[in-house]
Amino acid sequence: MSTYKLYYFNNRDRGEICRLIFAAAGQKYEDIRYEDDEWLLHKAEMPLGEMPVLEFNAGRNYFEQAKVDAVVDTIEDLITKLIPVFDEQDDDKREELKFDNHLPWADLYFYNFLETILGINENCLDNYPSLKQNREEVEKQPKIAEYLKNRPKT
Repeated sequence: MSTYKLYYFNNRDRGEICRLIFAAAGQKYEDIRYEDDEWLLHKAEMPLGEMPVLEFNAGRNYFEQAKVDAVVDTIEDLITKLIPVFDEQDDDKREELKFDNHLPWADLYFYNFLETILGINENCLDNYPSLKQNREEVEKQPKIAEYLKNRPKT
């Protein structure tokens, strides 16, 4: 049987996308959360001294992790490029931000990213109905809704 352990801080930030993916898949995992003052005690145990870290069957495959990190870094670069589009007034350009009606992990990643932005400006999606709808669709997924209802408040 496959076992998963997720190591991250006791907050959402970069670890939350992993938690959302596990929730969407209905996959059980051990959610190991460190408080800030505990981090230095465990930093040397982590690949590259960074988190999040996903341990699969009690082993870390560094090559696979590197490939996954490359994909996520590419998405982060894309998000950085998309931020100016949020201010775009041209409807045609805004429509380019629409997502499909299924739930790829990019939707979860973008959902998580928007949580941070909404924490800064709760009205930032008011002029972007397609992004707002995408966010609502993610929240309506039964496993995601259950996870969001029960996750720790951080």
